[in-house]
Amino acid sequence: MEDVLLNKKLQRITAVILHKKEELAEQKRHYHFYNDDVYVQLVPWRKNLIEIYAESISIDEEHIFQILEKWGIEVANLLTTLQLPLDIALEEISYYRNQIGEIITEEAKKENFSFDLFFKVISRYNLVVDKAVHWVSKSYMKDYIDKIQSAQYAIDELSIPVVRITKEIGVIPLVGEIDTHRAQILMENALKQGNTYRLSWLIIDLSAVPIIDTMVADQLFKVVAALKLIGIDVVLSGIRSEIALTMVQLGVKLNDIVTFNTLYRALEYTSSRVK
Repeated sequence: MEDVLLNKKLQRITAVILHKKEELAEQKRHYHFYNDDVYVQLVPWRKNLIEIYAESISIDEEHIFQILEKWGIEVANLLTTLQLPLDIALEEISYYRNQIGEIITEEAKKENFSFDLFFKVISRYNLVVDKAVHWVSKSYMKDYIDKIQSAQYAIDELSIPVVRITKEIGVIPLVGEIDTHRAQILMENALKQGNTYRLSWLIIDLSAVPIIDTMVADQLFKVVAALKLIGIDVVLSGIRSEIALTMVQLGVKLNDIVTFNTLYRALEYTSSRVK
């Protein structure tokens, strides 16, 4: 009997919060720092948050956590889509923690809750709020990292393009240092685009590569070998005097690879071979 009465009291608190949902959601309109378009898009998940907070008072805890996880993912997706910082969601969560916490306190007084019962209810409520912070933060960081990685991949693709010069000749103008990661992108782009364009020759221009050491040379050997397997011959251009000196001092030998000091001469050579 006591459990039934308690559940009714908790449901009444939930009902009070839900009754004030629209009013609570509108409170933040008066001091938000984002524009009206953004505000309109934030309102639905703000109301959803208020509903979750309200229902956390009277329904199963595990069920609330499942709802929160879904809510956190949706909020994170919206924030990253609108290019808004995580701070906005965390501020919303904190704001409604306090607003709804005050409602719970007032309603608990009206229902004559004992101190122990009030503490149990408010502790459970605070746990739900903490879970909201957890799921939003986790989902936001995942979305953020995914977007950064996608952007980085796009940058890598653009930084190592295969430029088609003629029907059978292509050029890859490399700019900057070649590390293991960029060497892998070079390998992928050269094989993919070389095969797509059905090239016979590919010139890898090193004019804007600041240094060629044994590691870079080893990566180039791998690219050349892979391209030969699909029938594409490779020429290296842009081997400057200081680079040549460094390579000699390091004992780097580009065996069986045709090299030129300028892209112009490399193009002359490959054009004559095609004819």
